Amino acid sequence: MFHVVVFEPEIPPNTGNLIRLAANTGCQLHLIKPLGFSLDRKSVRRAGLDYDELATVHVHENFAVARSLLRGRWFAIETGSARRHVDARFQAGDVLLFGSERRGLPAEVLAQIEPAYLLSLPMVPGNRSLNLSNAAAVAVYEAWRQLSFAGAN
Repeated sequence: MFHVVVFEPEIPPNTGNLIRLAANTGCQLHLIKPLGFSLDRKSVRRAGLDYDELATVHVHENFAVARSLLRGRWFAIETGSARRHVDARFQAGDVLLFGSERRGLPAEVLAQIEPAYLLSLPMVPGNRSLNLSNAAAVAVYEAWRQLSFAGAN
């Protein structure tokens, strides 16, 4: 399967949606610290992030750690790239990287992604970006479609 990485997520309900996305598509979710919320038991339940049984969620101390552990090709999904997500040819083990809800991906992180692997989702000009969990769902389902929905019944 493939991996979804979120750089410094800030909003618990978005992460809850991403956990459900991972659970329903078989991908693994990776969160890069600092997180804008706590993953302690009480906070997790209150935010609807009860993921113990749903999906595989990894929390990484920083981008360098995540980058060293995930050996697949890294695709950054970011507003403004000239290459659309549907133009990429995904394969098992690929990594889909998303930025935080308010800041996106910083320049120093984007600089570590090969230019051919910088992707965006098509949108009507002049509008705000899609919500993080919605954007991830669009990209994940395209990647999974290209893998013939491996693991689905």
